[in-house]
Amino acid sequence: MKLPSTINLFLRMPIKWKLTLWSSFILFVLFMAYNAVQYVYMEKWMLGQEKAKIQVNMNQLLNELLENEYALQNKAHASIRQLFYRVNAPNQLIRLMDQRGETIVTVSSHVSDEWLKPHPVTKSEIVLTEVNGRSFLVMRSPITVFQFNGTIEIVKSMDGFTQLSAAYAQMMFVFGLGAVVLCGLGGGILAWQMLKPIQSMALTIRKVKQKGLQERVPIQNKGDEVGRLLVLFNEMMDQVEQSFHQQTQFVEDASHELRTPIAIIEGHLGLLQRWGKNEPAVLEESLQASMQELLRLKGLVQELLELNRAEHLDGEPYRTVSKLGEGIQSLIQKLTLIHPSFQFETEVQSVMETSLAIGEQHFEQVMLIILDNAVKYSSNEAHIHIQAAGYKDMDMVQIVITDRGIGIPKEDLLHVTDRFYRVESARSRERGGNGLGLSIAKRIIEKYDGKFMIQSEYAKGTEVTVSLPIASRSKSSE
Repeated sequence: MKLPSTINLFLRMPIKWKLTLWSSFILFVLFMAYNAVQYVYMEKWMLGQEKAKIQVNMNQLLNELLENEYALQNKAHASIRQLFYRVNAPNQLIRLMDQRGETIVTVSSHVSDEWLKPHPVTKSEIVLTEVNGRSFLVMRSPITVFQFNGTIEIVKSMDGFTQLSAAYAQMMFVFGLGAVVLCGLGGGILAWQMLKPIQSMALTIRKVKQKGLQERVPIQNKGDEVGRLLVLFNEMMDQVEQSFHQQTQFVEDASHELRTPIAIIEGHLGLLQRWGKNEPAVLEESLQASMQELLRLKGLVQELLELNRAEHLDGEPYRTVSKLGEGIQSLIQKLTLIHPSFQFETEVQSVMETSLAIGEQHFEQVMLIILDNAVKYSSNEAHIHIQAAGYKDMDMVQIVITDRGIGIPKEDLLHVTDRFYRVESARSRERGGNGLGLSIAKRIIEKYDGKFMIQSEYAKGTEVTVSLPIASRSKSSE
């Protein structure tokens, strides 16, 4: 039961403490692993040094005994003892024994011959052993001189080595505890520095809740990943604020546009209710005006629905307009029947077989919106030019619609694609509609990764350029 509660407590911790604990733990593990490797290496190195020394001592003893050909069984014990004293080192014992294990000569420095029993051997060996809590490094080597067969044994006390290893291990443990503290402090500082931008983002979000969407995160370093995250957050907030203002403006504009026809219909119905229903002329006039406003209201609602669809439209690159030139010519033929007084000139020969990555219904809707505007504002110069050309290096087709109408003033040009925007000095509501057509066209084009551009000069005409991507052969074949 304790483990899950501990895990839950850890999961509920702030990220700062999690980073501190994890960084401290990882740094501690790495430090202890490094110390452990270092300890093992140092222990092996020191033990190797001791073995090398004892090996040198053994070789010196064997060489001198064999070179001088001491009679090991008789009167040479004093000379052998002097040799052993000269070769012996502190905390070390040297003894000579016969093949039965009986000691012949022994010299010692702080090592009792009773601590370790003699052990004759037939081949050289070096071992690390422990007896009664004491540690010894023992080397034994057989020796044969004349008729004597025996063993030379060197016993080195390793208590100092053991104490040194224990002290070294204790020192590493103490340093490890110190490393934990330092790692905790370092991890805390690191976590604070890393989370400072996140905390700044959280503070900005709280300010947004309190003060509004205009709050932004201050960015000190845009080069690292966190800096780029904060840049993306600010860009997202810019889009949210813009969308919020657009939505607010849309609601206000839609309410204003809907209020007028509703007020007119309400006024006529009130007039009829009071006394106009008994007057045929008033009744006819009110019904006609109400029907006209109702049709206008219906058209406005329809355009609002179209704008909403355009706002939430997902581009459909697998739906294509095939044979673009033929499609434009067919559309112009229909418009010629509706507007026989207009002259439509087309230059689409270069794109007769070209396919566009846009749905056919959406393409026709965009073209009708643009051409309808061109017709509405070209009453004096009834000439409209449509040119289409493909640019394979950019994988785009440009369609340019040019009219010689009344044009758009420079100060209004940037706003004509805003919802409900009308150039009131030149366009009445009856003539210019509800100001949603170009907004719908622009949003449809942009959803298909296209571009929409308007150039105009007041009293001379308007040029609308639509750029749309060319469909690939694989997609168009589907």
